Amino acid sequence: MTTLTPVDVSALDGPEWLRLRREAAARRAAETPLPSVGEEIWRYSRIDELDLDRFQAPSSRPEAPPGLPGGLSRWLEPVADRAALLVTVNGHLARRELAADAAAAGLVVGAAPEGALGSVMAEPTDAFAQLNDALMADPLLVAVPERATITAPVVVLHWFDAEAAAAYPRLVVRAEAASSLTVVEIFVSSDVGGFVAPVVELAAERDARLGYLNVQRLGRRVWQVASQVAAVGTQAHLVSSTAAFGGEYARVRTDCRLVGRGAHGDLVSLYYGDGDQMLDFRTFQDHQAPDTTSDLLFKGVVADRSHSVYSGLIRVEREARGTNAFQTNRNIKLGEHAWAESVPNLEIENNDVKCSHASTVGPIDAEQRFYLESRGVPPEVADRLIVNGFFDEVIERLPVTALAPLVRSEVTAKLSGLDNPGGPAA
Repeated sequence: MTTLTPVDVSALDGPEWLRLRREAAARRAAETPLPSVGEEIWRYSRIDELDLDRFQAPSSRPEAPPGLPGGLSRWLEPVADRAALLVTVNGHLARRELAADAAAAGLVVGAAPEGALGSVMAEPTDAFAQLNDALMADPLLVAVPERATITAPVVVLHWFDAEAAAAYPRLVVRAEAASSLTVVEIFVSSDVGGFVAPVVELAAERDARLGYLNVQRLGRRVWQVASQVAAVGTQAHLVSSTAAFGGEYARVRTDCRLVGRGAHGDLVSLYYGDGDQMLDFRTFQDHQAPDTTSDLLFKGVVADRSHSVYSGLIRVEREARGTNAFQTNRNIKLGEHAWAESVPNLEIENNDVKCSHASTVGPIDAEQRFYLESRGVPPEVADRLIVNGFFDEVIERLPVTALAPLVRSEVTAKLSGLDNPGGPAA
């Protein structure tokens, strides 16, 4: 698969149990071939262009704690009122903060203990999740105890500035029974060429309320292949969301497993590609228990020569009677050379269900544009208004409202041609 050797794994720090886990995963990864576009789950992707040997494997922790670029404040200021903060630099934990009231409520943030990893993703979703198991530097845990409510968000920020390096961030989020928690995970980088393969495991136990927002603003020479895996228990509610703007090729696979009766999952995402970017999303709404519901809404814009892919599957298992599942993907093309692929699918093994899917790909609505222009709005301003309005439905459903202005500013930068691939603006 790639040049994984015992040196690659043993160079990483950590306790004995983690070293053994990495070694076992490395052996499995070395025997696992890279995927190809011939596989349905990788259809339309650029995976055949990836050469992992271009990227240096993670190494041991730097001797001196790495500093944080001042520009990162742009991403942290909107969530200054936060319960906790974890910052990683090139995959290594560099900062940990925990508010006193959150600590008193039982919130746990920091290094993941043995038993946390794989608690949701028992088997890797793909070869890159397998690599993550082998090469994660500092796996992290965010956990809230039973019946605790954490009102402020937990922020996990990943910064990458190492040229030709690979990083494998790992995060486990656990909301125990009847608890409430919101987590924001942010990925930003400088203008480097790199490879990032993050994995997040989300567990919402009985009656829990869990919100998760992933903001991706990597540089234009970074490849990302991410896995998000969630298990939603009885009467629990998950909102899992993504806002994707960066990367050369950025892929997110989302598995939402509704494992308890009455579980509910909302999957909401927005994405905006321009230049030569490719943004790739694969989703699985997996209904395993009775009376479960899911609602997916993904909206994207592609401009210039950029491409997007959305492929989603609603799977209803035999025991999941009473399922209600919805899947919607809408795309706007802002140029004749832009391209969007939308492939919704259903796999149903029980007749007592309500499932629907819808997808659209097309230019800006001519009637909306005509309406605005007929009232004196210049064409370029009309297009901006329409695109911003197009994304409103998603932004209003993001689980962290404090970040809505930042997400809108990213959309505005794309529309204005001010997108800066060189890293976070100050």
